[in-house]
Amino acid sequence: MDAKDKEKLGLVQVYTGDGKGKSTAAFGLALRAAGGGMHVVIIQFMKKGEWYGEIVAFKRLPEIEIYSFGSDKFLKKGNRPDEQNINLAEEAMAKARAAMDDDSVDILILDELNNAIYFDLISEEDVLDLIQAKPQHQELIITGRNASEKLIAAADLVTEMREIKHPYRLQGIQARRGIEY
Repeated sequence: MDAKDKEKLGLVQVYTGDGKGKSTAAFGLALRAAGGGMHVVIIQFMKKGEWYGEIVAFKRLPEIEIYSFGSDKFLKKGNRPDEQNINLAEEAMAKARAAMDDDSVDILILDELNNAIYFDLISEEDVLDLIQAKPQHQELIITGRNASEKLIAAADLVTEMREIKHPYRLQGIQARRGIEY
């Protein structure tokens, strides 16, 4: 990517809401960016598993790096998060800061970061500080339900995915490989 194209980057985007498609939208952007010769780093909070379709696919694309930081433990709002999940979220934030310090990274996607804030794994202030520290040339995409008002205010673009109808609720259809994961 040349310097002139880098000048056009630098926005903060947030994809949130209770509907399906937040991560998928970010991953579509990553695919488009890779096709445009951009270097993309994706950091997944609260996700684990080398078998997710996006991880398998992105490992085939040298322009995209993907890292997952999650455990098998289920989190419930109101319960104090366990040390393992807190440590994994802190590792993910450290990886995000390192990606911000890497001038070769054009796009940084922090997948499910909103939920990491919601479940008290990461503080909202730390994320707002991260946004402030973002290099001018780097596009930052944050996904996940429950985006806070402060995070929404700090973003340049916010898209809310809203569930209108879902086969899980209506027909009990579970997540399908290649479609939901």
